[in-house]
Amino acid sequence: MPVGGDATRLIAYTVLYCMERVSPGVRRPRVGGEKREMARNSEVARIQKGALTADEAEALFSTVDHTGHSDEERARRQRAHRKEKGVSLDIDPLSEDDPSGSNVGKVITKTAVSFVAIFLVLVVVGQVAFGVIRRSNTASLAEDANVRTVASALRGGVEWGDGFTQFPEDFSVQEADENTGRIEVTVIDTSSQNALDCFAGSQVQATAFGVNALLNPNIDTVVYHVNVHVGEDGKMQRSTLFGFLKPTGDVSSFMTFVWTKTQSESGVNFSCRITGIDDTVQEELRDQVTTSFTPVQILSSED
Repeated sequence: MPVGGDATRLIAYTVLYCMERVSPGVRRPRVGGEKREMARNSEVARIQKGALTADEAEALFSTVDHTGHSDEERARRQRAHRKEKGVSLDIDPLSEDDPSGSNVGKVITKTAVSFVAIFLVLVVVGQVAFGVIRRSNTASLAEDANVRTVASALRGGVEWGDGFTQFPEDFSVQEADENTGRIEVTVIDTSSQNALDCFAGSQVQATAFGVNALLNPNIDTVVYHVNVHVGEDGKMQRSTLFGFLKPTGDVSSFMTFVWTKTQSESGVNFSCRITGIDDTVQEELRDQVTTSFTPVQILSSED
């Protein structure tokens, strides 16, 4: 089968290339033409004087360690120098350690974990300490009711069920005597914004204080007066700036809660009566918290 000129040249170059690979020193015969001369020069350029064979290169690099030296003595000195300077020698590419020997990441992690742990411990200790201090400062009027214990209860708060109830900062004790069976106190509400807020908050406070005191077998009447500050416009005033700025309006009576304890054949009865409300506040509260079916006697202006 006849072979074209291009195929003939391809076969010739292939034979010459194989001969050159087997015997690098053998000169190739001239094929002729400028292109063949350029190809020959290119092949000659690939052959470098003193170049290493594959086996020689493998033998050379087998003696080179991580210091980059093939001389064992120089490599030994380099390893000793790096060890003295604190540079890591053994580098594991799969290790999470920093090859430079830096432990900044570990220090940051330990510091963050320590901070969080210490913060949580401080929170728990603070809560426990606050609970212990609160209970130690909370007076139990069921055990002893006098001016000192009543003032302590108003200042530190009283236990109310599973919770805790505090009272306004401004208060006074008019009477607290187990011989007469009567406790009478007055507080000034400086946190409520309107009549409904004052009524709701005072109701909770008076109930907690009254029930706690009526648990004392020698107390049968608890009177809880609530006063407020009223401005020139007739509106209630309250503290501002987190309680640092007190209201300056006139102190006016808002309402009075009277808790009484009675006994009968069916058991012990606790009852509450609200008095001392002026007509304007009474009408406002009646419209907000009662209906036509609610007995009017619940909000009475008579003592």
